[in-house]
Amino acid sequence: MTTFVALLMFLQMGVSPAVATLLAALLFLPWVSKSWMRSYVFRAGHYRRTLLLLEFFLSLSLAALAFALQHSLEWTFATLMLVSLLSAGHELTSHLYYERMLRPRLQRFYNGPKMLASQMAVIMTYGMMIMAVGVLQIYFRQHSPMLSWSMGCYAAAGIMLLFTLWHMLTLRSTHVKSSFRSNTVSGSFKAEMQVIARIEAQPLWWKHVLTVVLILLPQSLMFFTRAIFLLTHSDGGGLGCTLQEIGFAQGTVGVIAFWIGISGGRWLLRNARVPESKLFRPLTLVLGLSPLVYFIMTVETPNSLMGLCIATFQAQLLFGLGLNACHGAVKSISGERHRNTINLLYIPLVSASMLVPMAASGWLCSTLGFRAFFLFDSLTTPISWLIVWILWHTKTPETQVCPQ
Repeated sequence: MTTFVALLMFLQMGVSPAVATLLAALLFLPWVSKSWMRSYVFRAGHYRRTLLLLEFFLSLSLAALAFALQHSLEWTFATLMLVSLLSAGHELTSHLYYERMLRPRLQRFYNGPKMLASQMAVIMTYGMMIMAVGVLQIYFRQHSPMLSWSMGCYAAAGIMLLFTLWHMLTLRSTHVKSSFRSNTVSGSFKAEMQVIARIEAQPLWWKHVLTVVLILLPQSLMFFTRAIFLLTHSDGGGLGCTLQEIGFAQGTVGVIAFWIGISGGRWLLRNARVPESKLFRPLTLVLGLSPLVYFIMTVETPNSLMGLCIATFQAQLLFGLGLNACHGAVKSISGERHRNTINLLYIPLVSASMLVPMAASGWLCSTLGFRAFFLFDSLTTPISWLIVWILWHTKTPETQVCPQ
């Protein structure tokens, strides 16, 4: 709701691509702060009660979003930020609930179903919801497009409320009480600073962070612009796709491809007979090939929905597979147990690395045009590789622990 769906909402409200990508990128800020949020939620305890409260307020915030969409951009952005904040907190709390209620063996078993459920949730919003909104816009063509978006958000609020009621009946109590006398913002901030201090104590931590930023640069630039490219009319250099086509090609086929790619990459990291460091270069190569697919689409425009789906499947498969290149760098600087890394470090670091390029991508896209932009995006890949190579091959006493 707070990534591509929000971007499409902004664009259909008449906002320029430069402003739309800036606002959509800012919605990532709650996910950048997930490490601090986890510290606060962990210190609070009572995970079941917190989950139910977050789900209830998520339902209310989605209903508020439906109302705000028909009034102003400012209130729409504010309610989306609230949805993003509650979603990040809910994801963290559910993770802590799993840790408390399940033994480690069962936690590992549920990792696959949890990831599948997450991708299905993306398909429900970025895929099915967008297609439903597109149909409603045809039916209510005499009204503002925001009426259809509002109806879609009201439906999402109702579905979230049903999940809340279901969880009230099914989730068992964790019987966890906070071991801390008081849970304050300052106390959680101090705990977070201790985590950061442990990260800074790891060898070459800053090189690993810079490596993540560089290898994610091509994907950061195209993260939002691919949706803008599909929605923009052909007179503006885009493909002029309908919401239904975007929802099916990117929100359904693309999400499935991304899930296959990231799952395949994780399987490869676990089962490859070579050290993980040997897979770094191939995975970054795969990650950098994704923008080329969209550049090719600007040269040879797909003439059917099937062609669009095939191209999207290829791009998202490469993105999901190549994203595992960040795994080694994040693991190297994490001072926590690996199963907590995704919440404590991976998602915040990746979100922070991508935020600035995502925010600037709309302006770059409008300035250069889609063909020049995707060509520029493709060229950032070898440049990033070169900088990473120079970074790790600079003669310093610590280069012997380089993961590459």
